[in-house]
Amino acid sequence: MIEKISTQLQIASWQVENTLALHNEGATVPFIARYRKEKTGGLTDEQILELLKIYKQLTELEERRQVILKSLEEQGITDIRLLEKIKTVATLSQMEDLYLPYRPKRKTKGIMAAEKGLEPLARMLMSETVRDAEDTAQRFVLPGKGVDSVEEALAGARDIMAEWIAEKERIRSFVRNSFQRHAVIVSKVAKGKEGEGDKYRSWFDWSEKAAKCPAHRVLAIFRGEKEGFLKVKISPDTDWLVEEVTRRVVRAMPETNLHKAKAAKDAVKRLLMPAMETELRAALKKKADESAVAVFKKNLEQLLLSPPLGRKRVLAIDPGFRTGCKVVCLDSNGNLLHNETIYPHPPQNEVAMATKKIKSMVERYKMEAIAIGNGTAGRETEWFIGNIRFDRPLVSVMVNEDGASVYSASVVAREEFPEYDVTVRGAVSIGRRLQDPLAELVKIDPKSLGIGQYQHDVNQNLLKESLKTTVELCVNRVGVELNLASKELLTFVSGIGPTLAAKIGSFRKGNGAFKNRNELKKVPGLGAKAFEQSAGFLRIKGGDYPLDVTAVHPEHYAVVENMAKKLGLRVDELIQNKKIKQLIRLEDFVTENIGLPTLSDILDELEKPGRDPRKKLDAFRFAEDIKTMEDLKEGTVVPGIITNITDFGAFVDIGIHENGLIHKSNMANAYVSHPSGYVSLGQHVEVKIIAVDISRKRIALSLVID
Repeated sequence: MIEKISTQLQIASWQVENTLALHNEGATVPFIARYRKEKTGGLTDEQILELLKIYKQLTELEERRQVILKSLEEQGITDIRLLEKIKTVATLSQMEDLYLPYRPKRKTKGIMAAEKGLEPLARMLMSETVRDAEDTAQRFVLPGKGVDSVEEALAGARDIMAEWIAEKERIRSFVRNSFQRHAVIVSKVAKGKEGEGDKYRSWFDWSEKAAKCPAHRVLAIFRGEKEGFLKVKISPDTDWLVEEVTRRVVRAMPETNLHKAKAAKDAVKRLLMPAMETELRAALKKKADESAVAVFKKNLEQLLLSPPLGRKRVLAIDPGFRTGCKVVCLDSNGNLLHNETIYPHPPQNEVAMATKKIKSMVERYKMEAIAIGNGTAGRETEWFIGNIRFDRPLVSVMVNEDGASVYSASVVAREEFPEYDVTVRGAVSIGRRLQDPLAELVKIDPKSLGIGQYQHDVNQNLLKESLKTTVELCVNRVGVELNLASKELLTFVSGIGPTLAAKIGSFRKGNGAFKNRNELKKVPGLGAKAFEQSAGFLRIKGGDYPLDVTAVHPEHYAVVENMAKKLGLRVDELIQNKKIKQLIRLEDFVTENIGLPTLSDILDELEKPGRDPRKKLDAFRFAEDIKTMEDLKEGTVVPGIITNITDFGAFVDIGIHENGLIHKSNMANAYVSHPSGYVSLGQHVEVKIIAVDISRKRIALSLVID
């Protein structure tokens, strides 16, 4: 396995072996990637994940191989060539093809024919040595025992031969390859569903090579089929396939071999084609799932790593018309200071009163920024806020509120704010998203965040595991403030999990803020392994040991202390020291367990302690004169924000209720293989309006390239 993984990933065997050893010892991917670079040769977290994925696939293949070999042994099968093939075959499909003739079967037509004594006739016909098939078959006619005529005998023999042909490894391999290379996916509208299935109209009469059908189209067509609007067939040309298989099975074509040819045709149409269509469907679905999940992961990563405003006091508004706008004031740590409701929009139109209240809250609670949800009445609220003159400079930001309602009704929100209703909780979530998107969004199921494509159609276990891994990587890449982090955020820290996260929260509540990382060891149930895996990702600001604010792992504190001693400085004097790299010669501190990669990371961290990999927040404003779809004119260039990326394009918020779509063909003056190569989630862009369909609420855009 190590050699196979090494070859596939083009890395050294020792890198694979060491990484697997660390993984099997319970080390997490973030910990391995960040603190064991000498062991892995500097593999990134994505490389480690791919390595573990391949390892899992190879392990499952090996487990199946052992099951098959045991089954053959129990059956007394001693064919050396067969056993050697099974031991060395590289794919599951090839292994199953070899095993198929020996696999326990249900009662098939061929088995029933064999039970009537027709197997010898089938063998004679299969060998192509019979001169007169009818005359030979006459000997197998046994009235009263299920074979009442020559035709019944020949039909039974053909059933047996069809199964033999369908079980031949070389034939199955040929048919499988034919499906993979030549199959066409054909989609037709289901009878009587022409009107009801309008959203699938594009695929009412559709056909293309299955191998070239993109993931999003596969998922859309399969969904239409599942919902009963489409009829879908996937196969190569049937006549061609029958002819090719017959040519490979029948050596000569005199009259006596027609029964073998009929058996070959039956094998193709009744046995092989349905099996291979099912197999190809599964392969297409798996590939489409993986592609869709990869897009979702990329979007989620970009969303979680959105620029934070930072620890600022925020006034957050969850806009609304009839029910008013819910307003909350948050301190710099996201704690709720005050809440109330204003009614600046129709039908109440209490603009003066709303203005007075907003100005009062900004002044009283010393607000530094305003967060406005981008849902219903979001744009109108932005205009309302924009017309208020405050006594201090304020940044006003439209915040994507997808999932805020899900959070506000969740157990997490009820635990945080048991005395407040869902509207207050939703506004708090909007404000906290501006302060720190990562810390707030981890509380919400990623599937509720309005990103990705066909998320309900893909393999849910694959999606769940992939998104969980993405959240973990993002949380550990940024790091977590131990004394401020929610239970939900702590859950995703390397080595913690939900149980320890809850215990850390309880310990913090009962004992006050952690003063240093070593106090983590006092948390009930948090042992040496959990401390090793988590400590480097947990930061303590204002604690009693200076390195606890950095990403330097406690196991390396002695190294930093030696550096300070050698320079005649205190440890805290090394932190944020811009000359640190000039003062220290790394080779002097290399040991058996600590090499240059780790030492280089330590210096980077000392120079910029707890550095945040996220970009800085840039203010954004939509076009003032664009309020509804009716205001859009073809050829106009407007600002927008990328809100979602799919295989076929990117959706853009241009400041009205409906998002526009930049199809990937309108992203560049060259072929675009995937939109993620040209845009990213949350990116501020300039787009040109190229088409507006008000009746279907569709806006087509093109990306304006600098």
